[in-house]
Amino acid sequence: MANGSLTSVVATLFDNSTHGEDSYLIRDLGNDHFLDAVMDGVTGHGGEEASKSVAQALEEANISSPVDVIAVLEEQNSDFYQVGGGRFLLTTVSVALYLGGPLYIISAGDSPIFHIRGAEHQQLSGRIGGILRMGTAQAIGAGQNLNLHQMELALEAGDRLVTASDGVTDNVNPAELSEFVRNADTPEAASAAIKMAIDDRLERGITPELLGGRFRHDDQSGIFRFF
Repeated sequence: MANGSLTSVVATLFDNSTHGEDSYLIRDLGNDHFLDAVMDGVTGHGGEEASKSVAQALEEANISSPVDVIAVLEEQNSDFYQVGGGRFLLTTVSVALYLGGPLYIISAGDSPIFHIRGAEHQQLSGRIGGILRMGTAQAIGAGQNLNLHQMELALEAGDRLVTASDGVTDNVNPAELSEFVRNADTPEAASAAIKMAIDDRLERGITPELLGGRFRHDDQSGIFRFF
């Protein structure tokens, strides 16, 4: 532990074989600080290029506050909108930034972040089963002015964080996802259990009733971080 910061361990789930349009970033900022991000590019709308571009921009930027993250995302949004007019170069983004104080959540679109503490779980960003409406600022590149969701959360030792694309949450509902994470001894074990559940459901063509009995073959990205 450095300067009062919480330490953490992290693992990923990444299967980009359906569309190839997800990207993720785990960036070590030193002193136990980090930036986790998941980008889910919009299929048929330059999503692969957009998600990779946002990941690269966040990787290369000087990040010392949430203001720096916002500046990167706003610049990417402006660049994408100028080229694509709100219909091309589109991606969600969900960022979890920890700099030794509160956890900062910054997001656009439907890629969710979940916080698990004990028996409780809370969705911090995104929405389940979201539909992107073109011309709005619900994703990077979709609107001329970017309307980011932002919040802060005080962390405690024992907390667990999941940053994911909807390829995960369209096949595992939030309560189940939280239970898998809660019961896992390591983030690697959480990732493996969720991947196994998704693969089984896709093979059998079913998902839980809480998800409307539907299933989706989609790219799957998840970052599992245990404090």
